[in-house]
Amino acid sequence: MALNGIEVRTPLTEEEWTRYYDLRWRILRQPWQQTGPDRDPTDDMAIHRMVCSADGDVLAVGRLHRVDADTGQIRFMAVAEGRQRQGHGSRLLVALEQAARELPVRTLILQAREAAVPFYQHHGYRQVEKTFLLFGEIQHYLMQKDLPT
Repeated sequence: MALNGIEVRTPLTEEEWTRYYDLRWRILRQPWQQTGPDRDPTDDMAIHRMVCSADGDVLAVGRLHRVDADTGQIRFMAVAEGRQRQGHGSRLLVALEQAARELPVRTLILQAREAAVPFYQHHGYRQVEKTFLLFGEIQHYLMQKDLPT
């Protein structure tokens, strides 16, 4: 469903997948001189969503995969440079949470970069523990949210 010409959808075409992975790499890996595009072995089993503008620009991306019968994990959330703090991340997170309810899973987990912890807390996630340091400088925190049944 589009709101103000912006919609959340699953990438379908080869071009959409290319733009999806490109945004993910540009935001999450390129600043640390990582090669791209960034792919993960669980991508093929995941539910992917992207936020697109009316003219087809990819504004935000993220994915969800099942960890076990009761738990899903959100990964690779990224919002395009210059598009942060405009609601695109929130819209994406709501769509991924809806997909989690449809699986169904009862609990969502994610690894949040330190700067993103307040965003996830605002959306009802609680910080569980300090976890790993990515690229020697990006502290991550395990966060969790129980979904209503």
